[in-house]
Amino acid sequence: MKNNKFKEYLFITIGVFLVATSVVFFFQPNNIAAGGTTGIAIIINSFFPSLPVGLLMLIMEVFLYTIAFIVIGNKFGAKTIYSGCTLAAIIWILEKLDLMGGKAVTNDLLLASLFGVFISAIGMGIVFNQNASTGGTDILAKIINKFFHIEIGKALLMVDFLVTLFAAASFGVEKGMYALLCVVINGFTIDAVIEGLNMSKQIMIISKKNKEISEFIIQKLERGCTLFHGKGVYSDEATYILYTVLSRKEFIKLKQHIKEVDSKAFITVSDAHEVLGEGFKDIIEEG
Repeated sequence: MKNNKFKEYLFITIGVFLVATSVVFFFQPNNIAAGGTTGIAIIINSFFPSLPVGLLMLIMEVFLYTIAFIVIGNKFGAKTIYSGCTLAAIIWILEKLDLMGGKAVTNDLLLASLFGVFISAIGMGIVFNQNASTGGTDILAKIINKFFHIEIGKALLMVDFLVTLFAAASFGVEKGMYALLCVVINGFTIDAVIEGLNMSKQIMIISKKNKEISEFIIQKLERGCTLFHGKGVYSDEATYILYTVLSRKEFIKLKQHIKEVDSKAFITVSDAHEVLGEGFKDIIEEG
């Protein structure tokens, strides 16, 4: 259990570090306020350069969590609080280190937007995959949902859209449009990252060697499997259908084993976008 917790927080830290690098090296130097508390902090920092983005984010996180606890109660998990505060702290540290001398990796707005959002989305996808979030606009969305009964997804879009409007007013329409583009691409990319991280293979096997194959799955791959009774319509013979769900790496090993024990086996494989249960994701998960 302790190892699992350590692993979760390690992945969250890696995820928020990626988000922080996208902010410090791509978004902030180019004044691309791509939604969230990060975007708000970038806008404020442009008017008050002595206030670091990381510090502003940390202040906002503490303020929003305090309001959230008062208004909607303790509905935010420890992992979300950790990721939100760690993100702000890492951004602040990177700003202090000033590795690029205050310059961006690139001043091309399109490249900065694409690379920034790509790195950020990978980081956020990793964080979300550990059942956490980076806080910020999530908290605002839940507060809006509480008082105005607007769905959380729509509330999130509304908050991010308002941030991009402020970005357009502060940095010009062009940078506001890039910020909006980042918000849209970010959403799609995060979904793709999460889907990729959770992708498993759903496998059905018809073979006369189902005993050997099932033993390999249980003993070597340490996965479960199920046998169904079946009947071949053409052959009119009774048979068994072996069903299992494996990771992509495990499926490669299984396929190799089946080639060795029964080259005439019939196999169907489909993508399972999310698998809940023993050996995979817990059905009941803590925040």
